[in-house]
Amino acid sequence: MSKSLPYSMKDVHYDNAKFRQRSVSQVISQVLLTSNGKRDYLKCSTGKLLVLLMLGGLAYLVLTNKSAVHPVSDGIAKNDVSKEGENLMTHGSGKFRRFWRKPPRLPPRLSPDEIISRNRSIQESMKREEPEWVARQQKVKDAFIHAWSGYKTHAMGYDELMPLSHRGVNGLGGLGATIIDALDTAMIMGADEVVFEAGSWIEKHLPERIEVKGQVNLFETTIRLLGGLLSAYHLSGGNQGRVPEQKGPNPSIYLENARNLADRLLTAFTASPSDIPYSDVVLRDKSAHPAPDGMSSTAEVATVQLEFNYLSYLTGDPKYSLEAMKVLQHIKTLPKVEGLVPIYISPQSGQFSGDNIRLGSRGDSYYEYLIKVWLQQKGTNFSYLYDMYVEAIKGVRHLLVRKSVPNGLVFVGELPYGQEGGFSPKMDHLVCFLPGTLALGATKGLTKERAMRENLLTFEDMENLKLAEDLAKTCVEIYSVTSTGLAPEIAYFNIEGNSEGGPDGGNKSSKYLNDIVIKPADRHNLLRPETVESLFYLYRITGDSKYREWGWQIFEAFEKYTKIDSGGYTSLDDVTVIPPQRRDKMETFFLGETLKYIYLLFGNSTTIPLDEYVFNTEAHPIPIISRSV
Repeated sequence: MSKSLPYSMKDVHYDNAKFRQRSVSQVISQVLLTSNGKRDYLKCSTGKLLVLLMLGGLAYLVLTNKSAVHPVSDGIAKNDVSKEGENLMTHGSGKFRRFWRKPPRLPPRLSPDEIISRNRSIQESMKREEPEWVARQQKVKDAFIHAWSGYKTHAMGYDELMPLSHRGVNGLGGLGATIIDALDTAMIMGADEVVFEAGSWIEKHLPERIEVKGQVNLFETTIRLLGGLLSAYHLSGGNQGRVPEQKGPNPSIYLENARNLADRLLTAFTASPSDIPYSDVVLRDKSAHPAPDGMSSTAEVATVQLEFNYLSYLTGDPKYSLEAMKVLQHIKTLPKVEGLVPIYISPQSGQFSGDNIRLGSRGDSYYEYLIKVWLQQKGTNFSYLYDMYVEAIKGVRHLLVRKSVPNGLVFVGELPYGQEGGFSPKMDHLVCFLPGTLALGATKGLTKERAMRENLLTFEDMENLKLAEDLAKTCVEIYSVTSTGLAPEIAYFNIEGNSEGGPDGGNKSSKYLNDIVIKPADRHNLLRPETVESLFYLYRITGDSKYREWGWQIFEAFEKYTKIDSGGYTSLDDVTVIPPQRRDKMETFFLGETLKYIYLLFGNSTTIPLDEYVFNTEAHPIPIISRSV
């Protein structure tokens, strides 16, 4: 148990009193050791006889059960439960284990009065706030339409919009990335006109683009385009998806393009001499090659499995899943630092390169996909992914989590030179994915209340959920500490014995102005989604309306400082000054992730429920395979 528990001592006392059972031996021992008649009992001959009989009976059980144990063959695989193994557990020593086994240590649970009070509070809050959140959700949809209108008017068919220059730019291979990334957002929002326009473009233009375009990045193309096409296929009614009345082309169009694209991306795996794929693919040649420095990013190679697994499920062709899963199976065998891994890996040798460990760029989504791929494949033989996730989070807590001074913000730092090197109090905005992933890993998509009611949470789960809530607050304060109310790309934290020094965020009224340092090179904002992503998960899981309020504050800041009157939204160069200088770029993920997560945050929890879907790292919802129709 950690030094600081994520619940009150009242919870612990309640748990101890109400739910922790005691074994027969514990009861007898307690009576014998505490009874006032202990001395008299042992003095009488009858008492001595009873004690001897009890000890003799226990000795008999030990001796008879020991002789019944049968050896297990060394050839039995770790995860293979053979008949011989079953006999071992159901006979002989199994009886002995069950006889002596202590009852499970149950996690804290709410008392009946607390459950009733909490339910009443949530229900009253929902009744009071629902019209307000419906209106706010509509404002998010309006923002999406505004972003799309700018893209459609000035950049249709290009990867991204430059909203100030009123033109498009291709930085992701020229496949119309914004169209595909935004499509399932439009479906979820019921923006039928956008669905029709995007779907029609895909049907008419995407097949040719896939055939003739050149180099693309395996990771970016998989998470944005392949993931977007697969999600659109499902949401439009393919494979008996959830919304068969959607506008646009026949769902098969999305699946056909997804498969055509994936067949070319597979070259990154098959051309590599190891189980680690190359980083780049030339679509028209169906060829692949490593990055200029020869390295692949650990996060990138380990963040394609959800998409390829689902494609194999839909097509019945296992090749996509087999190639992608080789990566995680291989990483499982490599040495790690308390479950943590360096951010680079070589496709030539299959080994990690360097010592840099972080949950920011090039490291982040490796940890995210460990738990999400396990959830997607629940019920299959991928339990090693959950074990890797649990080990990694323990490593994060032990090696990377610190508190700032003077006000104690919990944050996740870096080990740029490995475990033996110094700790860096640097935290990318990208790390703000972690609160959502921790919450998802703790409850497996269920609400906290249900998971506690059904006794599904361990103490470790509770600690991870508390860490998620603390980190989410830190991520929000990184927004609040700036003049614009928008987060920088990177923040540093002052810690005990190591003051970073340097410029603050500009909001002199912030309590945490002296905790957070924002360096000049890190002041830009790219319209990133990670913080609102975590707010979405935490609201769904805890039901705490503060996450909605925080999300609304962030959305209002986007509206105030990044909206372009002629259409679209723009990145910013400096969030610490007003007015902020604008950067002239609308990333595809603003439509694909940021606005989608805010919209879902303000909506009903039955839309894309977390126990039926996993979101890929680009926020494209993919059905949990074991529950897919």
